[in-house]
Amino acid sequence: MRIEDYALIGDLQTAALVGRDGSIDWLCLPRFDSTACFASLLGDERHGRWLLTPAGEVTATRRRYRPGTLVLETEFDTAEGTVRLVDFMPPRGRYPDLVRIVEGVSGQVPMRMKLVIRFDYGTAIPWVRRHSHALSAIAGPDALVIKTPVPTRGEKFTTVAAFEVGAGDRVPFVMTWHPSQDAAPPSPDPSQALRDTTDFWSDWSARSTYKGDWPEAVGTSLMVLKALTYAPTGGIVAAPTTSLPEQLGGVRNWDYRYCWLRDATFSLYAMVQAGYKDEAIAWRDWLLRAVAGDPSQLQIMYGPAGERWLPELELPWLPGYEGSAPVRIGNAASEQRQLDVYGEVLDSFWFSRSVGIAPSEAGWELASKLLEYLESAWRRPDQGIWEIRGPARDFTYSKVMCWVAFDRAVKMIELDERTGPVDRFKRLREEIRTEILGKGYDADLGSFVQHFGSKALDASLLMLPLVGFLPATDTRIVSTVEAIQRELTRDGFLLRYSTEADGDLDGLPPGESAFLPCTFWLADVLVEIGRKDEARSIFERLVGLSNDVGLLSEEYDVDAKRLVGNFPQAFTHVALVNTAFLLARDPGSSERGESQAPAVA
Repeated sequence: MRIEDYALIGDLQTAALVGRDGSIDWLCLPRFDSTACFASLLGDERHGRWLLTPAGEVTATRRRYRPGTLVLETEFDTAEGTVRLVDFMPPRGRYPDLVRIVEGVSGQVPMRMKLVIRFDYGTAIPWVRRHSHALSAIAGPDALVIKTPVPTRGEKFTTVAAFEVGAGDRVPFVMTWHPSQDAAPPSPDPSQALRDTTDFWSDWSARSTYKGDWPEAVGTSLMVLKALTYAPTGGIVAAPTTSLPEQLGGVRNWDYRYCWLRDATFSLYAMVQAGYKDEAIAWRDWLLRAVAGDPSQLQIMYGPAGERWLPELELPWLPGYEGSAPVRIGNAASEQRQLDVYGEVLDSFWFSRSVGIAPSEAGWELASKLLEYLESAWRRPDQGIWEIRGPARDFTYSKVMCWVAFDRAVKMIELDERTGPVDRFKRLREEIRTEILGKGYDADLGSFVQHFGSKALDASLLMLPLVGFLPATDTRIVSTVEAIQRELTRDGFLLRYSTEADGDLDGLPPGESAFLPCTFWLADVLVEIGRKDEARSIFERLVGLSNDVGLLSEEYDVDAKRLVGNFPQAFTHVALVNTAFLLARDPGSSERGESQAPAVA
C-alpha cells in the first residue's frame, strides 16, 4: 500500500499504523524507540503484521476518525454486507493495549484474521501458547497477550482465524504488551476502553482555540502533535516510524523516532496558539532536562526521555519500503555539530517567556552556558539544518540562528533584568549580522545563498524574515524568495535544496522529493510580504495532499503523486497549524522576529 493508505493510532507512549485494508504493519512497543513488535515497514508480512479484513472481495472502503478523536473507523462494503473495524489504543495504564472491534453494519460478512508476531525488528519468532480465550506470545524480554472470543489456530508460525459478523454484532480483539518476566496484566473491557478513549480525545480536542477556515485540518494536526508526545516526559518525537524513504527506492531513509531541538519553538508556538499551554510547558521542561550539561555536547536530537546515545545501525534483513534500503535504527546525525540548535534553544526560552510561561532560573543558567560556548563556536562550519553527511560548511541558516541566540539573550536580559553581558552580546549579534550580510548574500544572484561562497539556494533561507533577521519586505528577502520559488519549486512545492547542484554536499546520491514544511514556510513569508492570496493558495494545495484522514508525511513525490518520508510527520503538521493561524490574522500581527513568531527583533 501507499504510505497515505495508513492512519495513526496511539496512547501517548507508543503508536501503530493501520492500513486501509485493515492491517497493522508497524507497531513499536513499549515506547517509540524500543523493540518493534511489527516491523514489516508497511508491507513485508514475514516481519510482522496483524490483518483483520473481510474474507471476500471488498467493493468499497471508507474510513474516518471519530470527530475530535484518534479512534479510527474503517467500513468495508462486500457482496455479503457491510462491516466496520474500530481501531484505537486506550489511555495508557501500566502497559499498552491495542483494541480492535469488528462491528456488523448489515448482512452477514465472513471475516478473516492473520496475526504474524515478530519481535526485535522482525528477527524473533515468539513462543505462542493458547489459554482459553487468550493467546500469549513470548520472545526474550517481550510478551503479548491477545484476547478474543474468536477461535484461533496456528499455521506456519502465524495465528489465523475465520468468523462471521452479522448486523449488530461486535467482536473484540485486545492485544496487551508486558515484560515477559511479569505475569500477564488484566486486559481492558473493550467497550469501556472505547468510551474512555473517545472521552479522552474529545475532551482534549474541545480545548482548541482555533476558529479559522480549516478546523478539520488544524484539529487533526493538533491531535497528531499530541499523539507524538511521549506523555511521561513531554518530549515530542518527529514521527513514529523509521526508514520510510524520502525518495522511493532511495537511500535517504532515516530514523525519526526522536525529539529534534529545532522543532522546539515551532511546536511551542503551535500549542500555545491553539490553547494547549500545559503541553507547551511540558515540552519546554523536557527541553531543559534534555540539553542540560556541557554546552559543547549539545545534540540536535534526543530520545523521548532525553536519551543521548542514539547509535545508527542498518538492518539488512528488512527489505525496506518498496525496496528502499537500507533500513536504519538510531540516527548518526545526533553526533553532528549543528550550530542552529543553539539559536533554536534560546528562541524557545525567549518565546516561553514572551507568552507568560514562568521563566526558570535553571533555564537562564543553562542559556548563559550555551551562549558562553557559542561566543567562539559560531565561527565554526557545521553540518547544517539538513544534517548533511558531507564536509562541514559555513551554512547561512546556521549563522542566522547563532544571531538569533544572541538576539534572544539580549531581549531576555532587558525584559527580565537578568544579569548578563548585554553589551558584549549586542556586539556579537552585530558581528554575526555583518558576517552574514557580507558572505551569505550574493549580489549577482540577488539572493542569500546556502553557505558562504556558494551559488546554491536553500529553502531554509525563508526563515530569515520569520526569525526577525530582516523584514520580509526587505528587497534582499523579496529577491531571495523569488529565486527560491524559481529554482526550487517542483509542481508548486519546494525542495529543501538541489541535491544535484553540489555533488559532494551531503555525500549521498542525488534525488529527493518536495519538502512540505519548507512549502508552508513559503506561504508564511508570502503573507508577510503582502501576497496573502498566493499564500492561501499554496496552503490549500498543501492541505489537499493530506490523506483521507488528514495525515501528512515529511515529503511529497511530485512525479508519483505520493506522500513519502516518515509518517505522519510532526514538523509538517506543526507547520500546517502555524500557517493556518497566520492566515487568519493580518500580516505582521503574529510575530516571531519581524514576522510569524513571538519574538520582536
